[in-house]
Amino acid sequence: MSYAIIGFGKIGQAIAHAFARKNIEVTVASRRPPEALAPQARAIGPKVIARSLAEALTAHTIILAVPFGEHQEVAKALPDWQGKTVIDAMNALLPAEELENLPSSAFAARSFPGAKFVKGFNHLAAARLASDPAVEGGYRVVFLASDQEEAIAPVADLARQLGFAPVNLGRLGEGGWLVHARDRVWGPLIFQDLFRKDQ
Repeated sequence: MSYAIIGFGKIGQAIAHAFARKNIEVTVASRRPPEALAPQARAIGPKVIARSLAEALTAHTIILAVPFGEHQEVAKALPDWQGKTVIDAMNALLPAEELENLPSSAFAARSFPGAKFVKGFNHLAAARLASDPAVEGGYRVVFLASDQEEAIAPVADLARQLGFAPVNLGRLGEGGWLVHARDRVWGPLIFQDLFRKDQ
């Protein structure tokens, strides 16, 4: 399995730290050329590798950590997303009408036809996401939601590999609202730093 993080701001770098901590190779890419990202990628860890967007999109699993308004441009980079898993780590700070009153992930998923689309890793602030998830005798929780039930299991497996405790919230229009951020309105689980004893 291969992984790529698209977007290398605070959240993208935080997720890269999680991969580096477990010595799992991950590609990072953004609008900037890979040579601009390379010094920061190397500083995070030797298995965090800066590549072009085209190279990053050859990965099996793509983590979207771009500003929400840029997701459609990323989507246009591939004609078909069949066979890809896309993890939406974005938060949309837009009025409800601009999202057609949908959860932001349900709105974004339309741009990635054929992909297995999962909301995840978006509810923690970057500093929490970057820090060791093994805390207080348990593991930091990450919440997952998807309209494709079969998409959850591989993302939950990745979360466990990274040291987190995944919690399946169900469909985007149900549990997904709990981790939805929109126009300064935060879902009740946004910014909740929760722990689980079991893995």
